Formats: sequence, C-alpha cells, structure tokens
Amino acid sequence: MKGGNNIIAWVIFILIVAAAVVVGIAAGSALWSLVLVVVLVAVVSPRVIKEWERGVVLRLGKFRRVVDRGVVWVIPGIDGVTRVVDMRIRSTPVQAQDALTLDTVPVNVDAVLFWRVTDAKKAVLEVEDFPSTVGWAAQTTLRDLIGRTELLRMISDREALDQELREIIDRKTSNWGITVLSVEIRDVMIPKTLEDAMSRKAQAERERESRIILAESEPQIAERLSKAAQVYQDDPDAMRLRAMNITYESIKESGGMMVVPSGMADSINPGVLGLAAAGLLEFPDGDGDGLDPDQQEPGPPARTVTTGADAA
Repeated sequence: MKGGNNIIAWVIFILIVAAAVVVGIAAGSALWSLVLVVVLVAVVSPRVIKEWERGVVLRLGKFRRVVDRGVVWVIPGIDGVTRVVDMRIRSTPVQAQDALTLDTVPVNVDAVLFWRVTDAKKAVLEVEDFPSTVGWAAQTTLRDLIGRTELLRMISDREALDQELREIIDRKTSNWGITVLSVEIRDVMIPKTLEDAMSRKAQAERERESRIILAESEPQIAERLSKAAQVYQDDPDAMRLRAMNITYESIKESGGMMVVPSGMADSINPGVLGLAAAGLLEFPDGDGDGLDPDQQEPGPPARTVTTGADAA
C-alpha cells in the first residue's frame, strides 16, 4: 500500500488555515487562529500502522526512517509515509510453459514461491514494484534450471530441485531486502505421447521383473512338489483327500456342475459313499443298483454329479 499526502486534502487544509487566519485577524484574536492551526495539524499528522506492517517515511524526498506498528506522527508537508510494506509471508505462483529440458523434452512446470520482506527500506528504495519483480525473477530462474536438468531428475528428485531453486532465487532477492523461504514444484506435465511411451516402458520393465521372479521360483516349486508326491505315494488316503479338495476347489467359485468319471470316483471311494448317501449318485437304470434290468449284470459305470453348493 502506497502512502503520501492527498493534494485535495492539502488544498482544503490550506484554505481552512487561511480562512482561520483572516477571521482571527478580523476578530482581533490571534490566539484563536493559532489554536485552530494546531488542531488542524494534529488532525492530519497521525498515521496508523498495523501489526504486520512497516512504514517508510521520507522527509522532503529523502529517507528518514522506518516506522513500526502503532500510531506514527509526521509533520504535514514535510514528512510523508511513502509506502506501507506488508511483512507477512507471501505466496507467488510460478509457471514455465513449453520449457525444454536438458534432453530436449518440452515440459510445463507449475511451482509456488514462498517469500517475505525482511528489510522494508531496501524493498521500497531498491525496487519499484518488488512483488512482481520477485515473480519474474522466480520464473526466469525456473526456466533456466529446467534447461539444465534432465526429465528423469525433474520427476524423481524434486526435493533437490526445490532447494536449488530456493538458493538461486534467494541470492537474487537478498539485495532487495527479501528472503525466499521455500520453493515447491507442484506439477511437471509432459506431452501425452511421451507419457504413453514411458508408461509402456514401465509396464515392460515390471513384466520383465515378474518373469525373472517366476523363473527363480520354479526350482523351489519343483522341490516342494517332489516332496508332496513322495507323501502322496506313501499315503493313498492323503492322495484321495487331495483329489476331493481339488474337485471342490475347481467348482466352488463358479457354482457349476461337474460329472466325475467312475475311475476317479473309485479313487476317491470314501467321497463317493458320502455323495451316494446324500442322493447325488445317478445310475443309468434309474433303480440305484447300477445293474442292467434285463440282464441283471453290472451296467455302465456310475456317474457322480456334484454341484458347488453340495460339495461345500
């Protein structure tokens, strides 16, 4: 916020003073005129500086002092609060459009700059418009850093780039009484075609790693299967239970029906008995004995119909 003296206010002030002097002389009361002048000076002299502000006072165009918060008295016509500076932390967005990286990749970078004024005198006397000047300095520094950095580092090493940006910009603004607190790169946008190519490359890399892991695990799987085969060979009942479990696991998710051949049914004989007791065995003759009604001889092998819900 810029300070100073309002020309119209000063014209009105001079007219009032002149009128007071004329009236005082005509009335023969010089004391009354003097009191009026003092009152008017007291009205226009004070300035109020807020808690987070500092005021720069010039006397007859030369720097006089930096005033702190509170009520400040100045001499009208001689002193003037030329500018009041906000000392709080400020944020400035910084963008770099279509900037080329070191490996000639066009990118759009979006960052934010956090800074504050630490010396109000330098900020007012050394720079005409320090907020916009800080923004331009940050933007040119960002574009210069992008040109000296490869794309992979910009994506993977943002913290180091943030620190480097802060140091470079702070060196530029320190002579202006401004301190850069931090710089944060929010986003790095690359062309869509390049983004798709990088995605395919990453997917191929993950596929390669998964194949390597699978190949390394094959010997361990073969060793475990060999041990399991030895256990099943020594214990036929364990083999039957495993066969029943495989049958159940294969149909429990889909809830479908499985027709089990008789040879497999014989190998899991205890399960067949359980299914027959549940009424899930079907025979071609329909009488449940498995024999041809004409020849009274064993007919075709029985078929076991199992559903996922019944197996569960």
